[in-house]
Amino acid sequence: MERKVEVGHGHGGVVSLNEPMLRYPGNPVLTAWHVNQVWTDPHRQVVTVHNAGAAVVGDETVMIFRSHLRSGVSVIGVARSTDGISGWRVAPEPLLKPATPADAFAAGVDQSAMVRIESGGVEDPRINVVDGAYVITYSGYDAQTRNQVRVCLAVTEDFTSVVRHGPVLQQDMRNVVIFGERIGGKYFALFRPNDVLPGDTGGTYTQIRIGCADDYRAGKWEIDDEPIMRTGWGPSAFSDKIGPGAPPIRSSAGWLDLFHGVRTTMDGNPYVLGVALHDLEDPRRVQMSSIPVLFPTRADCRIGESEYVHVPNVVFSCAMVRRTDGTMLVYYGGNDTVMNVAVTHEDVLVELCRRYGQDPLTGRLLYPV
Repeated sequence: MERKVEVGHGHGGVVSLNEPMLRYPGNPVLTAWHVNQVWTDPHRQVVTVHNAGAAVVGDETVMIFRSHLRSGVSVIGVARSTDGISGWRVAPEPLLKPATPADAFAAGVDQSAMVRIESGGVEDPRINVVDGAYVITYSGYDAQTRNQVRVCLAVTEDFTSVVRHGPVLQQDMRNVVIFGERIGGKYFALFRPNDVLPGDTGGTYTQIRIGCADDYRAGKWEIDDEPIMRTGWGPSAFSDKIGPGAPPIRSSAGWLDLFHGVRTTMDGNPYVLGVALHDLEDPRRVQMSSIPVLFPTRADCRIGESEYVHVPNVVFSCAMVRRTDGTMLVYYGGNDTVMNVAVTHEDVLVELCRRYGQDPLTGRLLYPV
């Protein structure tokens, strides 16, 4: 199977089962250098721009990116582009910083608890377009409790201000993405619990769970006892860690779920991007490709020789945007340092799940080697 795809500015090509994703030749599209031209105060200078959510808002694409300040605290900024590829305009202030009592909170939210939850920084935002609303899920780190991370939820109308709704769950959580509409009268989301293990691999790091709620804002999710995707066996590109990446995208064949996976090697823990397909009417029914759609390469972190690189051998996505022709733009961080764009097509992703699948719970290949 092959599909022609266009990124923009005369760039495109053919994606296939052998090469399911093409990198934009102009990568990186947003870097610390771009942000520092706008955030000029010394305490606002950043050393990374990565792991960004993205969505089409009116006639623009909005990207909300994570950046490490030089102090080590992460904040979330906003950039806008007319074509979703180039000409990104960085907003003069971060959209989300560690919470203060002066911020806007929904009714009933414990403000003092939120100040503590986010005191160490805010990270890895997703823009979940849910029933037309812009719902941001992001990680809040406690500055005083080691390894405590809560995924929090905020709602925005214009990406200039947000209303915080507090933690999605009252337990440590690392990745949460929400399906874009009710399914069978309920909202559904994918969750990856946090854990405390050497190397941050194994255990619940190898599980993606699903939950449902009557109201995604209320923090009353019912999480299934058993995961719907589980790794932990090898050889597999996802054997040691797995987690939701971009919010699921609806296609005619099912909900496309772009996730990240890790396989521990002698040289560290390289991150790859994988794809799964959830049934439109029952998202617990999953077909999972055993073949990653993107591996990290040197092309994913083009920077100057004296510039900072945060984590080598990582591609990580929090956003996938569908065009009307089935083309998908994938926004991904390279080495947790810069923001890149790649292009794929929904037909190729679906076929990878159907033809070259693995059992989502045992890892057993569903095709002959």
